[in-house]
Amino acid sequence: MLERIKSRYILKKIFSNIIQETKLNLVKYNNKIKNILNIDMIDYKYLSGKYFIGKKNGKGKEYNLFNDKLIFEGDYIDGKRNGYGIEYYEEKYYGITLIKYEGEYLNGKRNGKGKEYYDYGNIKFEGIYLFGLKYNGKGYDRDGKIIYELEDGKGYIKEVNIYNDIIFEGEYPYGKGKEYFIEQKIKFKGYYINGIRWNGKGYDRKGNIIYKLKNGIGYIKELDNYGNIIYEGEYINGKRHGKSKEYYDNKLIFDGLYLYNYKKKGKEYINGKLEFEGEYLYNKKWNGKGYNENGNIIYELKNGNGKVKEYLYNKLKFEGEYLNGEKNGKGKEYNYDGKLIFEGEYLNGQRWNGKGKEFDKNNKLIYDGEYFNGRKNVGKINIFI
Repeated sequence: MLERIKSRYILKKIFSNIIQETKLNLVKYNNKIKNILNIDMIDYKYLSGKYFIGKKNGKGKEYNLFNDKLIFEGDYIDGKRNGYGIEYYEEKYYGITLIKYEGEYLNGKRNGKGKEYYDYGNIKFEGIYLFGLKYNGKGYDRDGKIIYELEDGKGYIKEVNIYNDIIFEGEYPYGKGKEYFIEQKIKFKGYYINGIRWNGKGYDRKGNIIYKLKNGIGYIKELDNYGNIIYEGEYINGKRHGKSKEYYDNKLIFDGLYLYNYKKKGKEYINGKLEFEGEYLYNKKWNGKGYNENGNIIYELKNGNGKVKEYLYNKLKFEGEYLNGEKNGKGKEYNYDGKLIFEGEYLNGQRWNGKGKEFDKNNKLIYDGEYFNGRKNVGKINIFI
């Protein structure tokens, strides 16, 4: 019976189980990978591999349930990661899937020798892990320079941004720490537990206190590196949770409810005008209505399906068909100037098997051909200059 459960029923169960903070495991047959899948309804993952008495054992893979992207592959014992494994970034770097971590696991946690990488491939940390935490080893900046060392699970660590500016420094795995704006002014100062702000104060670029945290709970105001507000709302144990607002260029772009770092329901705005109102799943628009600048309904979504328009920094970046909250079917992409740069077919959010066209910034056709796995099929290129 479980094999026949429809996806819309599963998605309804996801919402209820997140609210209750409980876990529901269902077994479903997925025609794409031809295997029995164990669906983790809290973390939105599905697993493929061998099962014994209902639990994964042996080699297997984990995927994001809603976009089918590989996030882990390795060894399992009694349903948990045990042995050697590799974690992957979901977002690709120039079309390449990059490793986030590779190393040993024990009872589902990093344990033993391992390496962490930045999101473009350079090493971030190398050493020994114990029960999920870094224990002995060295941390590196983005140029490969050693910036800290850990011994017996303790040390003073540093984290950097893409320009190698320090964005955090503090005692590890818990203790006093500081976060910085881009010009190295204090952004947050206080006490951390396993990288989570726990007790302390947040500041603006002029040094004024703008919020306080106690025992990981508070109403915070997040500022970008230039001091502009990007978020204000309720915060619990390192996650956005409760009533929330998001901003871009100091203008409101979202007003609604977050649930453990994911949008649940709310309204999105463009230049002060309502653009979307409805429910979200895994931060994706799921059920709701989209509006034009005159307040007229221009599209509707039901269970992640329908025709939509996506915006980035208040500018149209995509319009086309959605399936399960992702680009699926025909669509168009636009650049920051609102000019068409691609027109074709999508599958699971990527340009996929089928014909498509690419245009330069002057709307000149530069490619007309087929795509495979999100990339041009080299064997069938037709370039126009």
